[in-house]
Amino acid sequence: MAEGNALARACAEAMWQDDRASRALGMEILAVAPGRARLAMTVGAGMVNGHGTCHGGFIFLLADSAFAFACNSENEKAVAQHCAITFLRPARRGERLQAEAEKRGEAGRSGIYDITVRGADGTVIAEFRGQSRRLGERFFPEQVPEEAADAAP
Repeated sequence: MAEGNALARACAEAMWQDDRASRALGMEILAVAPGRARLAMTVGAGMVNGHGTCHGGFIFLLADSAFAFACNSENEKAVAQHCAITFLRPARRGERLQAEAEKRGEAGRSGIYDITVRGADGTVIAEFRGQSRRLGERFFPEQVPEEAADAAP
């Protein structure tokens, strides 16, 4: 498992270097492991809508970024194929949000991930479900997935 965690972190670091959107919004990667990721972001003044609450697009973006790091954590590059979000309560300016993503299952090149966005007090802000599609490329081609290594004679 430690080897899988190290590979997940390496994949996250490779993605983070080019992820200008997440970095520009002040997101932080708090944790990453195979099939999992947890990111955080503080709602800034430029993220507030006309109701005085965080614009849903920014909450979606945080959840989508956690989804991206989770579905790319096993050395297979993947992109979002479909995503849906349900907003349960508003987030406010200055509130620190955390999005935790977890793989629920996979079939072929597709995966399903659930992401929960919580406020600083642990209250659920939104629930997000993402379907990923693997691209058939690896971050580190020299690394063989565990399933393939297990199947080798």
